[in-house]
Amino acid sequence: MAPATPSTSSAITLNVNGEKHHLSVDHRTTLLDALRERLDLTGTKKGCDQGQCGACTVLADRRRVVSCLGLAVAAEGREITTIEGVAGDDGLHPVQQAFLDLDGYQCGYCTPGQICSAIAVIEEHAAGWPSAVTDDPGPGSGPPPLTPDEIRERMSGNLCRCGAYVPIVQAVARAAEAHAEGRTAATKEAAA
Repeated sequence: MAPATPSTSSAITLNVNGEKHHLSVDHRTTLLDALRERLDLTGTKKGCDQGQCGACTVLADRRRVVSCLGLAVAAEGREITTIEGVAGDDGLHPVQQAFLDLDGYQCGYCTPGQICSAIAVIEEHAAGWPSAVTDDPGPGSGPPPLTPDEIRERMSGNLCRCGAYVPIVQAVARAAEAHAEGRTAATKEAAA
């Protein structure tokens, strides 16, 4: 009797934008292809398909990932947020609004990945995570200033072929200010 041929697919459940999706996928299916081809969430773009351009950036458990390099089966059990799930019931996410207000896009192809990455960048910065250009301020000093150099370094995994980098940096800075103001207001409210 011949040995059984191992299966090349699995039944998985992906939690995307707060909804559970049950899929049977080939083990080689990337998260990007599952999102675009199986769930029809085409906001996430396929750029280089090699993890170089950032157009496919999504959030997995609130951390940015390039979805072209991750397998769909590895995303099971994680909370995936695509550009379609960023806005809230009360309107655009502050990063989306800043990109809109400051023209942080041109053709728009890279914009979904830029926005998802910017959301994670702002969270990482607020948590005090250093970047390659962060001066060592010492323990307990809080997040470093979010300078244009900091933003450029932190967003360096996202390419814009149109060259809209100046308004992208401005949009991230504006959204970070709104995020900081929101955190300060929440802290004051909790203390009252």
